[in-house]
Amino acid sequence: MASPAGWVEPAQAPEFDEHTAVLSGTLLVHHDSGTVEVRAGQSVTVPAGLRVRYETPEGAEYVAVCLPAFGMDIVHREGA
Repeated sequence: MASPAGWVEPAQAPEFDEHTAVLSGTLLVHHDSGTVEVRAGQSVTVPAGLRVRYETPEGAEYVAVCLPAFGMDIVHREGA
């Protein structure tokens, strides 16, 4: 995924685990207890059911692997 600077995704509480490796830039993962900053060369795992919101204030390139596979019917994005 190539995400531009200033991108903000709606909050979601997916039914899948999401493993994300950041290749360049910074990905912010906001959750009810705070924010995790994930920089190039780092990764983060978000477990199924956790309410999160992703943001790339400076832009980022990253790879996300969802298990089971991503689906619009199981991502549960707010406002969608």
